[in-house]
Amino acid sequence: MTLPDSEIQSIKDCAMAMADAARSVTLAYFRTDQLATENKLNEGFDPVTRADREAEQAMRGILAERRPDDAILGEEFGAQAGTSGLTWVLDPIDGTRGFMSGTPTWGVLIAVSDAHGPFYGVIDQPFIGERFIGGFGEAHYSGPHRTGALGVRKTQDLADAVVFTTFPEIGTAQEGAAFHRVAAEAKLVRYGMDCYAYALLAAGQIDLVIEAGLQSYDIQAPIAVIQAAGGVVTNWQGKPAHEGGQVLAAATPALHATVLKLLAST
Repeated sequence: MTLPDSEIQSIKDCAMAMADAARSVTLAYFRTDQLATENKLNEGFDPVTRADREAEQAMRGILAERRPDDAILGEEFGAQAGTSGLTWVLDPIDGTRGFMSGTPTWGVLIAVSDAHGPFYGVIDQPFIGERFIGGFGEAHYSGPHRTGALGVRKTQDLADAVVFTTFPEIGTAQEGAAFHRVAAEAKLVRYGMDCYAYALLAAGQIDLVIEAGLQSYDIQAPIAVIQAAGGVVTNWQGKPAHEGGQVLAAATPALHATVLKLLAST
């Protein structure tokens, strides 16, 4: 979709206003005794907090004012139809387990997509004050110590790669076994970073993120940011990943191709 400059600026301005609003809401609850946590599941544990809901409501309020014709897909309040052909995909707190535990690895995810997938994304970490932005030919970072361009590393060989994922078990037993085939050949493996892992990939700090069982609102913003920074994001079959499920994000095409073969092997 080709957009006029005025529309591009409107999208950028709206996204920044939404990220600022979500920062304000989430920081009011983070590491306080005001955080009420509920479990979404009858079996297992999938937490949601007042901060999740209020942050998404704040972002939706900005969209209602500034871009009422756009559709919305949010983790907490579902889908809202639009007429513009654009959809805002929102995860108010990606990494609620980290949020409720006091770790600064959670983030606010904002993506804008069309029929082909996400083309603009924001990964915001409110507590650290970092924001990673990608799309419209730009990939940049702002934080408490510096601002600058994002860019992936040039790692070609898995033996030199740093791999991140959120859960050691990954997903099913078969998916876990596939991940551990990759991990066995990598230089370093780290766990538990949620969306912050994707931000680190775009920033050139790590080389791979491998996950399974994701929803579209978990991955659309990271896809936009990583692709803008020069990386590759697909599912484990090498196809588009913006609907969620299994996700492989890699710094280089060569590394991506190597890992795809390992994930597919039996």
